Amino acid sequence: MTPGPSPVTDGDLDAALWRLLAASGRDDAAAFRAGLDEVEAGLDARLDTAGDPCWAAWRHALAARRGLLDGDRDATAAGVAAARETLGDCPPSASTALVLAYLAHVEATADHPDSAMLLAVDASLLTEQLDPPAPATGEPSRALAQAHLWLSLTLTALDLEELAVASADRGHRVAAGLPDPADHWLMLRLCAQQNTELAQTLRRRGQAGRARELAGTALACATDARALDVEPDPDDLDLLDVVQAWALACHDDLDDALGPLRSVQRRVHRSGSTWLRGYADLALSRLLTRLSQVHAGGGHGEEAADLLVDAAGAFAATADRRRYRQCLLELGQATAAMGRPAEALHWLDAYRAETGRAHARSRELWAEMFVRRSRLREVERQAAVLRRHALEDPLTGLGNRRSAERRLAGLRPGAEPLSLAVVDVDRFKEVNDDTSHSHGDEVLRRVATLLREHSRVGDEVYRWAGDEFLVVLPTATPAQALAAAERLRAAVADADWGDLSLSEPITVSIGVATAPATDDDAAPVGWRSLFDTADLHLFSAKRGGRNRVRAPGVVDGPAEGTPS
Repeated sequence: MTPGPSPVTDGDLDAALWRLLAASGRDDAAAFRAGLDEVEAGLDARLDTAGDPCWAAWRHALAARRGLLDGDRDATAAGVAAARETLGDCPPSASTALVLAYLAHVEATADHPDSAMLLAVDASLLTEQLDPPAPATGEPSRALAQAHLWLSLTLTALDLEELAVASADRGHRVAAGLPDPADHWLMLRLCAQQNTELAQTLRRRGQAGRARELAGTALACATDARALDVEPDPDDLDLLDVVQAWALACHDDLDDALGPLRSVQRRVHRSGSTWLRGYADLALSRLLTRLSQVHAGGGHGEEAADLLVDAAGAFAATADRRRYRQCLLELGQATAAMGRPAEALHWLDAYRAETGRAHARSRELWAEMFVRRSRLREVERQAAVLRRHALEDPLTGLGNRRSAERRLAGLRPGAEPLSLAVVDVDRFKEVNDDTSHSHGDEVLRRVATLLREHSRVGDEVYRWAGDEFLVVLPTATPAQALAAAERLRAAVADADWGDLSLSEPITVSIGVATAPATDDDAAPVGWRSLFDTADLHLFSAKRGGRNRVRAPGVVDGPAEGTPS
């Protein structure tokens, strides 16, 4: 009897997924196809038994990437559509953010900027919710770092380089806390690359100072990456060498950059991938162009143009449409500078055709993204309002009972004294009965204001229930609490209530209790017990004639000069 295949575990799938992501990042089609062939059957079997929606989304996203490599647009579209549908069932997590970012990169590579933009927005919003801090466990943190990596690459493809640098930087901060230095190395290399490319763009726009600053950051990232105890893939290491030499050029160290960049360009042409050869050619072409401008008659112009032609071919072959368009534009500019207008027009016409097709819906996309962002901000605003309403009394603006209980639960009686004062408006029912509930509401608002204005600095006033208020007096001793409560009573009694046409002025009765500081071995008084004690003294103040303060050991009559 032939044994069946061994069951595929989540650990097996995780390991296979990281290999596939690495192959995708290196643009290694052969390794990606081989890796997907190896895991495809096991992944299908796992989905049949477990039905995990996140793994189902990965299954479709990887199929879309394969369709892209095979030039099968229908398979790519079907994989993307199925993955997007399945993602609706995935809970918010770092793994979900990674699928979204990876899928966005697939769509950007397929030259679908509208879909790529929307997926990138979703991935960005989810990573913002998870960032910071990074998740505590290793795997989700690694997923979050990788989500930033793919999001950064997608944003670059969409010509959003500033955002791409920011995403790479966030990914670097996550990866710095991971146990495997290889993850940190990868994000440092990405940061170096993204900062260098943005430096190139800003230099072209005339922002030389900012470009030098970004190039310095890129060089620091490259140096930090080399200091890690890591043996990266040869293509990854070659890419870092290209980026570091290019960063030197953006830092205005042109002569120091030329030798290293020529050396790595020759090495890449011997053994590197198609995309990496194009990338090295593009970097060297840009350096030679600058050298031609600095050293007139240096003879670098023709070589730079030839390198651009080779780079354009490499980027077209690997579906890097953004860099392909850059090569077309720079070829037009270079050949025009060399006095070859017909050739320049050819390249510029090709560039215009590519650019028009790629950006036809840019205004619509930005408007749509703005609407989505606005809706998110509105949801956040409404959530903040709900949180505030849950903890705030709408009539007085004071914290409500839930807010007070949350505050009291966070206090630690015993370490230092803690006093509570329970305040009740005297004969409040008569105010409502004799006047109106609107007058009663105004009384409560004014009492709340008086209590807040005449409390000590650091004391907190809450509306506990109905016409009852609570004053929390941290660190107050019995004598201090009694004096503070008497000041509150007097403030209410002395207030001018004449405009409300009340039968009697408003007064309050107050009960006070204090939990003293205790030794380490003594059990502290809990806040509920303390509140009950203060409430009992409030009852005593009411029975004793109202408009007075009662506390342990205080058994005086009505406040002086005030009728009972």
